[in-house]
Amino acid sequence: MQYQWDFSLIFDNLPVLWRGVVVTLHLAAMCLLAGLALGFVIALMRLSKFAAARVFGRAFVEFFRNVPALIQLIWFYYAFPILIGAQMSPFMAAFLGITLNTAAFSAEIYRAGIQSLERGQWEGAMAIGMGRAQILRRIILPQVFQRMLPAFTNRAVEVAKVTSLASVISVQELMYQGRLLSSTYYRPLEILTAVGFIYLIVIYPLSLASMLMERRMARNQ
Repeated sequence: MQYQWDFSLIFDNLPVLWRGVVVTLHLAAMCLLAGLALGFVIALMRLSKFAAARVFGRAFVEFFRNVPALIQLIWFYYAFPILIGAQMSPFMAAFLGITLNTAAFSAEIYRAGIQSLERGQWEGAMAIGMGRAQILRRIILPQVFQRMLPAFTNRAVEVAKVTSLASVISVQELMYQGRLLSSTYYRPLEILTAVGFIYLIVIYPLSLASMLMERRMARNQ
């Protein structure tokens, strides 16, 4: 039997899908910004002269990089409230899970970028009396930021894709709305195909930007 495609229901439900897109973008932006900020702190801990800070930073990175993001989201939604004695909203649970996951990967990007510069630059700056914070702000980060930018753009792509996992804990983002419409109209082929194309439209500009930046850096080397 030949399947009869019907995309009319997609156009009829564009407002519903648009609400999902807005939630997806909101969640991705919040998780990316918070993850980058926390990741920088974790990277500094991994590079610290204090052993306790290095151990904590490495443990954080290894744990949140190697435990699946889906497990982290479910844990924060179902298990973490038992520890704090209060129920957490699905959005907040997703925010915590994705942010900590993003921070772990971002910390490694920062660490690799900072360590890519010659040790002599640190030693020269210290010789003229600069502290570690001044060296990072004035010498190290301005040089490595361009190197790290493509990696951070790729991380933004991954964060945008990982937000689809939040549908499992009922965050009303794009994938959740697609699953809801599929169960309502019994047309999963059309609806999920449309959801896939929407993700492509939203995420591809980030992938393109990363590719262009990498090509530009290759030409400048």
